[in-house]
Amino acid sequence: MGEPEAGLNFHELELDDRLLRDIARLGWISPTLVQEKAIPFLLEGKDVLIRARTGSGKTAAFAIPIIQNVLRYKRETAVRETSVLVMAPSQDLCHQISKVFANLTYSCGPMMRVVDLSSKEEKATQRHLLSERPDIVVSTPARLRAVLADGTLNVRESLRCVTIDEADLMFSFGFEKDLKEVLKHFPPVHQSVLCSATLENDVVALKKMILHNPVILKLEEPHLAVGSQLAHYQIEAEEMDKAAILYTVLKLKLIQGKCIVFVKSVDQCYRLKLFLEQFGIRSCILNSELPIKIRCHTVNQFNQGVYDTIIASDEQMTDDPKLVKKKSSKKPSTKQILQQTESESSVSRGIDFQCVSCVVNFDFPSDINSYIHRAGRTARGKNNGSVLSFVSVNELETKKRVEEFLQTLAGDMEFKMKDFNFNFEEVEAFRYRAKDAWRAITKLSIREARVKELKMEIFNSEKLKSFFEENPRDLQTLRHDRQLHTVQVQEHMGDVPEYLVPEALKPMVDIMNAKRRKKLLERHAQAKKRQSKADEDDPLLVDGIDYTKKSRM
Repeated sequence: MGEPEAGLNFHELELDDRLLRDIARLGWISPTLVQEKAIPFLLEGKDVLIRARTGSGKTAAFAIPIIQNVLRYKRETAVRETSVLVMAPSQDLCHQISKVFANLTYSCGPMMRVVDLSSKEEKATQRHLLSERPDIVVSTPARLRAVLADGTLNVRESLRCVTIDEADLMFSFGFEKDLKEVLKHFPPVHQSVLCSATLENDVVALKKMILHNPVILKLEEPHLAVGSQLAHYQIEAEEMDKAAILYTVLKLKLIQGKCIVFVKSVDQCYRLKLFLEQFGIRSCILNSELPIKIRCHTVNQFNQGVYDTIIASDEQMTDDPKLVKKKSSKKPSTKQILQQTESESSVSRGIDFQCVSCVVNFDFPSDINSYIHRAGRTARGKNNGSVLSFVSVNELETKKRVEEFLQTLAGDMEFKMKDFNFNFEEVEAFRYRAKDAWRAITKLSIREARVKELKMEIFNSEKLKSFFEENPRDLQTLRHDRQLHTVQVQEHMGDVPEYLVPEALKPMVDIMNAKRRKKLLERHAQAKKRQSKADEDDPLLVDGIDYTKKSRM
């Protein structure tokens, strides 16, 4: 069977005008490699196994033909029915997939309904959502099994397409039994799609369970961007100096664009946020303690450019999955390391951070797998990126192993992390400030910050849920980079005096300080205006006579 023609644009795929309108609204002009190869086969109704790395556009590759086919069904019959099921191994990915479907069905209005069952909703709420027979249901296998078993959802007669995303994680996340039970509720004839980053034994087993004579799209792509697209930098420093370097490069805008700072623990997340807060550097936090809706909302706003800096703890952002790690006494090969990386990075691998210009390893990754996972957040698609790693004495051996492994990926070209040129003598005053700010953060302040952030985000996630459902535009005003104020912040620390700045960077800092002063003046003027209005509105009574400004007028 021949492959579809190369170089197609979306408008050449004979898609519905409403779908093309939403694709254009998202700014997509031409399909990615995986979309170009997969969409024509899926539009024909064939079973397809898609193998491509995260960030290659797999979600849109199956979402676009699903929507097109559903619109075609609707032209043939007026009956409302659930014809598509999409499964993913975590809430994060289910929400992300639902978001893609929502964006691509915006012009369809109420005609196309998508329901995400992965959230921990009450049974009554799920029953109400499913009673309207949504066209597309997105869920984890466990949630889907529950609603199929109790009869809340019945797809024996209506199901036309089943899609499983991140199929290589399904068994390792403990969903094998759920999948087998779910399959019992499917009709014998339907289209099936598997999306996976690998073709390991678990995927082969799943392929046998649900696919029938499938088209296999095996798109070979490097796990990390190569050549000049991704630059690797390192600087040797201990923890206190790491903080000083990060403060300096962020404050002086030596890192341009969006940045993800990886740390080793949740406590370190808050320590770093409280540290940067003292210098007026705003950042938001991403870790598994936060509610799932807040994590997804934070990532979405980061992708939209609302925030420039995210501090992320290097852990699995999942709803308590049980990962099965494969151990071996032998030294792993390059292929085994890459496969293990994909398995252990799991859902974090699936989270789609867009247009990240720099990844900072504040704490150097504990192993090769973690380094590849972190570095893979930048230089995605055709964008360039860089990785800046801070390396302490205890982390030198791990860094050496990472360099050796990356050399195997580089092939004949010699690979070595470049030294990040940072002259401490020129910024000694920054180092002095940073030392005091870092020492001011105590274990108690970190604990208070964790509790405060968690309380605020739970409130945002649960108490305001119904309000945001009715007022979706107001959700955009919800921010996650608020100051926690569990450490005393001195106003002057946010400014950078001229005498602190190296000569070469003074023009840049003058512009930054001018903008900051302008904002402060505007804020002060607004506060004064509000106070004046309050004075006019509050009555001033003396001997029963109203002496407010309004009464005198």
